[in-house]
Amino acid sequence: MASEYGLKRHFNGEAARLIGDKIRTVHLEFDVEGYAAEVEARIPGKELKDRVLVLAEGLRTRLPADYPDALPILLSVLGNELAEGEGMFNASWFLMPVARFVEEYGLDHPDASLDAIEEITKRHTGEYAIRPYLVQHHALTMERVGKWAQSPSHNVRRLATEGIRSRLPWARTLTVFVKDPLPVLEILEPLRSDPSEYVRKSVANNLNDISKDSPEVALATALRWLEESPTPETNWIVKHGLRTLVKKGDQQSLAILGATGGEHLRVPRLRITPGSVTIGDTLVINFDIENTDDRPHNIAVDYVVHHVRKNGRTIPKVFKLTTLELGAGERRSLEKTHTIKEVQTRRYYAGEHTVDIQVNGLVQATERFDLHT
Repeated sequence: MASEYGLKRHFNGEAARLIGDKIRTVHLEFDVEGYAAEVEARIPGKELKDRVLVLAEGLRTRLPADYPDALPILLSVLGNELAEGEGMFNASWFLMPVARFVEEYGLDHPDASLDAIEEITKRHTGEYAIRPYLVQHHALTMERVGKWAQSPSHNVRRLATEGIRSRLPWARTLTVFVKDPLPVLEILEPLRSDPSEYVRKSVANNLNDISKDSPEVALATALRWLEESPTPETNWIVKHGLRTLVKKGDQQSLAILGATGGEHLRVPRLRITPGSVTIGDTLVINFDIENTDDRPHNIAVDYVVHHVRKNGRTIPKVFKLTTLELGAGERRSLEKTHTIKEVQTRRYYAGEHTVDIQVNGLVQATERFDLHT
């Protein structure tokens, strides 16, 4: 998904003009320049969601006051449905304020609004717009979601799973599904081997959300799916849906994914160079891994960087490294480069950083490096 920072800079007066020009082809009195000027004046200092809200508010004051009259005007400018692989934040990013319009102003007209969300998601996404409807019109919305899960449109099927994620990024947590994920799993059932990669990724993300609050439910579901639907598509979904548990070293999730022999695996040598770095430098993590058993084992290898925070405490971040089969008695050398660079979600602070090598969820070796900022 595109970063929030990367998206927010697009929502400005030019975005308002782009949307306004499309609206004016069907609603001649729409004030495009007034809309663009208002947006440009109100967005300074605002982050992504607040910028999108500014554009939605500007639409509300310039379209017919009656929501059922305004909605068809917006829907008439949506364009063609996105094909598989066309990113919503590439081809149709400018439709985010249209979805926000339905999210903010359509709750008194749930049937028409859910129809609109279905059409919007074919060209953009309705995963955020649907959230208040799940709260205020829960039964009606879940009935619709169940129908969406059977849709011939991969975009609509994806909405059925993405819209009900309990911990969707950039959205409020849906506590109703945190407490009881079973209604969500009922929706996911027909999608557990979906032909669309777009849908499968969403199903995996949803299963991963469930694993954070109800790991036993997620594990039981993953195991049942693999038994009842032994397809490459289901296997991919389960692998990615259990990723948080795997990173935490959960042994049951590792066993489900075929990782075995943890008690026979060791890392007798680990070296990190250089031992002292600054931001922008690259570390080289070099180590040996050994299988002491008399039979081969499938293994998952991760490394964990314990980042120093401003208060001096550390927070671990798990990075996937590789999966491989290690033969009986085999010893193999692995190497990974890791660049110390700040990203949108992480800042670095000076201090001693610890690096763990984690094999099948168990820490087998630890080394350190110093970071100077």
